[in-house]
Amino acid sequence: MAEGFEEELDQLKTFLQAWVEGSNQEMKPLLAWQFLGRSKYFRPVTLFACHAAMSDAPSGPSPIRAAAAIEMVHNVSLIVDDILDRSRYRRGKLTLHCRFGMLPALMASGYVAADAYELVDKNAFAIRRVAELFRRLAAAEILQWRLRRHPLGIEDWRMIAGEDTGSMFEACACLGTGDETLRRFGHLLGMLYHGCDDVGDVRGTLALGGGGEEDLRDGILTLPAAITIRDPEMALHFREPTPAGLEQLLAGMQASLPAAEGYLDTIAAEAEAEASRAARSPDVLIDLVRNTRKLSV
Repeated sequence: MAEGFEEELDQLKTFLQAWVEGSNQEMKPLLAWQFLGRSKYFRPVTLFACHAAMSDAPSGPSPIRAAAAIEMVHNVSLIVDDILDRSRYRRGKLTLHCRFGMLPALMASGYVAADAYELVDKNAFAIRRVAELFRRLAAAEILQWRLRRHPLGIEDWRMIAGEDTGSMFEACACLGTGDETLRRFGHLLGMLYHGCDDVGDVRGTLALGGGGEEDLRDGILTLPAAITIRDPEMALHFREPTPAGLEQLLAGMQASLPAAEGYLDTIAAEAEAEASRAARSPDVLIDLVRNTRKLSV
């Protein structure tokens, strides 16, 4: 995923390391735990790719700072998600609230949010995009939680995915270019990422005993679930789960994976078409779509 952007990612990691080292002493161990471990950096790579698709100029300090701000917003959402999901581990290590406690984790998320704004305080466009992103993420989380266990359809999933992950990748696209040109591309890429994650979670739950248990337990509308609950019996298991019903639902979601993969192919094609339409140099974005599409396999 990071191919072609190793230099930018090295700069980003150096920036984040310096930020952690310069943080408040109370916060430093929490920020080091959260930020200096393994990260996939999909969102910063999207920002750098969108920059490259519209400009021949190398990524200077402004895109690096914007990428750091995006990574901070993303980690705020991860901290809250881990608390809500009661997750003990992320990426093979204890989650922040399990390592340091609930109150320190919540305070750290507020600290990180404040610093995300400070990073872009000289750029009015970036400030608006970060503010928009925080608002949309907050509303999307409430929407997704309110609609849990509701047997909705694929269009509903698409709306939720577009506001949740789609909003994050839209922000990456806008901050990468400094304008709105690639916003729709970012939206489609975010939905693709969200859907690939949904499918990968089902594969992980079935094969490895981990990955999608929280969504299944909480009745979150994932792409495989939206396809599976077209069946009225499966919709009943989704709405009123029992241990036996959840096993049947999981088996149904496994059977729905080919249909889910087909739907992801459709979103990927939409994203590639949008890249070709909107970008000056679309090849880097098309490669990004194709690499993202591989994540569900």
